[in-house]
Amino acid sequence: MQTLLQQIINGLVVGSVYAVVALGYTMVYGILGLINFAHGDVLMVGALVAFSAISFLQIAVPGLSPITYFVLGLLVAMPVCMLIGYTIERTAYRRLRNAPRLAPLITAIGVSFLLQTLAMIIWGRSYHSFPQLIQTAPVEILGGVFMTPVQMTTVGVSAAMMVGLIVLVTKTNMGRAMRATAENHRVASLMGVDTNRIIAMTFVIGSALAAVAGVMIASNYGVAHYSMGFMPGLKAFTAAVLGGIGNLAGAMVGGIVLGLVEAIGAGYIETWSGGWLNSSYQDIFAFIILGIVLIFRPTGLLGERVADRA
Repeated sequence: MQTLLQQIINGLVVGSVYAVVALGYTMVYGILGLINFAHGDVLMVGALVAFSAISFLQIAVPGLSPITYFVLGLLVAMPVCMLIGYTIERTAYRRLRNAPRLAPLITAIGVSFLLQTLAMIIWGRSYHSFPQLIQTAPVEILGGVFMTPVQMTTVGVSAAMMVGLIVLVTKTNMGRAMRATAENHRVASLMGVDTNRIIAMTFVIGSALAAVAGVMIASNYGVAHYSMGFMPGLKAFTAAVLGGIGNLAGAMVGGIVLGLVEAIGAGYIETWSGGWLNSSYQDIFAFIILGIVLIFRPTGLLGERVADRA
């Protein structure tokens, strides 16, 4: 039971990050019907920009508290990623809104490779040790179950951002405009909604979420590198599909479920397989669960059919 509880805690930490990144995928898909495969690489840029900003500040302004460095690094990474998200939408996707679906898909993959190549040129191929600004010493929270402060921070920040996004979408004028654009962007524009601005803001908000997730991942694992966005991006896309892509609550549920399945699978895979498999094969559980869900519920756990656009 102790092992199970520990793996559940680990799964919630990983799942909360997947959920935050999956929200970026599902927001863009809900409004444009587009899978932005460059989203995971925006996460990577956020982590590396935060790494550079923190490293610079530690040299230029020594003596600040670790939390101050962390917050300042995050405040630098978020605007950079928001600018990247806006630029991607404005230059790569806007002209392809009415193109065949294959065109924006190929473009998204191309943008992903471009971001990875630029990051490799700027930061190099090496793994960078991300500053450990939040304590990593385990803290016992319940009868032999441990959680580190950086994990607590990850869950807390992720939960706050998910709640904030739900409030934004459901309680604000911008959120209403987003929902109207998602329903039918042509009709929304006739009703006075600036759909171009709303779509751009969707990319900007999703990129800000990706920046936070990137910093959380780098803080949790202690490293940042130019290809670190691929697997979290793929897992987050899987989480979005699992929960029901286009559905915000589905993205959050899908992320948490995916994280729990991975963590519990990693904790027991060697025992279940009699030593034939080890925890490095944990990814198979996520995609097996995804396959099962899509066979029996193709729209995902909480998904519903997206209205056809006129």
